[in-house]
Amino acid sequence: MDFVEFTGKKIEDAITEATQSLGVPSTEIEYEVVSEGAAGFLGLGSKPAVIKARKKSTVEDKVREFLQDVLKQMNLEVEIRITYDEENGMMDIDLKGKDMGILIGKRGQTLDSLQYLCSLIVNKETDKYIKVKLDTENYRKRRKDTLENLAKNIAFKVKRTKRPVSLEPMNPYERRIIHSALQNDRYVTTHSEGEEPYRHVVVVLKK
Repeated sequence: MDFVEFTGKKIEDAITEATQSLGVPSTEIEYEVVSEGAAGFLGLGSKPAVIKARKKSTVEDKVREFLQDVLKQMNLEVEIRITYDEENGMMDIDLKGKDMGILIGKRGQTLDSLQYLCSLIVNKETDKYIKVKLDTENYRKRRKDTLENLAKNIAFKVKRTKRPVSLEPMNPYERRIIHSALQNDRYVTTHSEGEEPYRHVVVVLKK
């Protein structure tokens, strides 16, 4: 939200005018003094106090503004839905619109990058870490199901051939899905190898 100019006989009056106009208490506005005004002499030459004020931006406001700017540059019309659970430090962002495949990108790389940037913005000025999840068209759930099926198929192959299998490079979140899917398997185990961004999961027989 842009700053708006407000006036009053004194700074306090200008602040009161701002709170009434913006519909929030004084604790929820931020302002800067343009002029402290002047009483003048016998009412002559008096000048009003002037401030520029706006509502304080919430973390939701900041991340929404960032996404709107990015999506505008991509010429995409997208509805942004944000659910913020402050108590548990969780923020879910769901994007709805046409051509969402562009936002997902190859294996979710574009979506992951946007999620990372949103997390940086959200956590820039907060004391408590907020976990950000950015999704569209239920991609995260669909990708999780795909990876869990992949894990089971790879485990079957390792049991049959008795040879280890290296999967394609994945981000930490996706590697955790593979590890979790096979953690209770009696015959195979998993570990990660390599350096980011080429770090990948290896599935091997248990000794």
